[in-house]
Amino acid sequence: MRLFLDANILFSAAYSVDGGARELVKLSEPGHCKLMTSEHAISEARRNLYLKSPVHVRELVRIIEAVECVPEPGSGLVAWAASFGLPVNDAPILAAAAATGADFLVTGDRKHFSHLFGATIGRVRVMTLVEALEMVVES
Repeated sequence: MRLFLDANILFSAAYSVDGGARELVKLSEPGHCKLMTSEHAISEARRNLYLKSPVHVRELVRIIEAVECVPEPGSGLVAWAASFGLPVNDAPILAAAAATGADFLVTGDRKHFSHLFGATIGRVRVMTLVEALEMVVES
């Protein structure tokens, strides 16, 4: 199973050693799932860590080693993703997940993605971190 991680999941994994996002990264190491993200998501997570907790940026670098960084999607795919009611900064996340063939997009962004939670857009199901953890543990 292929999970695409949004920036807030990367941020949380770097920020909290004992949190659910870090647990998801740990579960990927023995091969329970494959984690992916984009440079767009990494840049956003890095920027937010520099602003809120610069000491955790080093942890983000370690986490990224366990995650496949996929190419950025084209503008047409970003426009397609935006048509689902996503802001300009979030549309590239859904677009990248769809372009790479991810099974799931894992996000904690309730403000911009909540209307898509549980929905399958293209072939990508949008889910929360808790749902992703439950699914990976059960598989």
